[in-house]
Amino acid sequence: MKRVSSYLKMRVLGAIESAPGETCIARIHHVSEQVFLDEDGQRFRFTWRTILTWHSRYKKDGITTMLPKPRSDKGKTRKVMPEEVLEAIEQVRGSFRGPHNIQAFYRACIEKGLLERDRIAPNTFRRVVKEHELLKPDAEVQSKRRLAFAKAHANELWQADTMVGPYVAQGAGKVQAKLIAFLDDASRVVCHGEFFHNDNTEALLACFKTALYKRGLAECLYVDHGSN
Repeated sequence: MKRVSSYLKMRVLGAIESAPGETCIARIHHVSEQVFLDEDGQRFRFTWRTILTWHSRYKKDGITTMLPKPRSDKGKTRKVMPEEVLEAIEQVRGSFRGPHNIQAFYRACIEKGLLERDRIAPNTFRRVVKEHELLKPDAEVQSKRRLAFAKAHANELWQADTMVGPYVAQGAGKVQAKLIAFLDDASRVVCHGEFFHNDNTEALLACFKTALYKRGLAECLYVDHGSN
């Protein structure tokens, strides 16, 4: 079964940070409406349940839960976990138009090599789907959204910009803070963001230096024509 890469999972998790919504669940629902491309250009959409599972694992154990681990049961027959069934269903869902029964999804997963018949029988597939409500429809997308991602891989391109922040005390008076931030184009991860008293080259370089320490070297930067 073809698994979703760690890179693609991190892109999905990164999209949560910039998604609209007052709560984490609301932002996850918004991200579940988006289409993501993997390293090979294959299109994926994930249910909010899948994204919530990845998000919970990431918050608990960090990026190590996103990385593939060597199997301790290599050479042995394994049972298929509900998460694997869900990922397989998500990959074939786009080929269906209108309502289809569970058996049709099972055949499609087997035909595409996403699941193996000797690891999960039709009756087991049906039980897992019903028990975990894996085919329960989510809210329909009201309008299709165009992805703004330009690069396929992390650190190919960072975007940097500034914005005004709140007024803070400085000496006897107050000054409006300036937020400078660097965002990775592919994953939408905030490489670093920091408030400064001034929006100048010195502040920009200090923020950029910290971003490099935290996220490594970017191949190129995209900025506007700001004075700094």
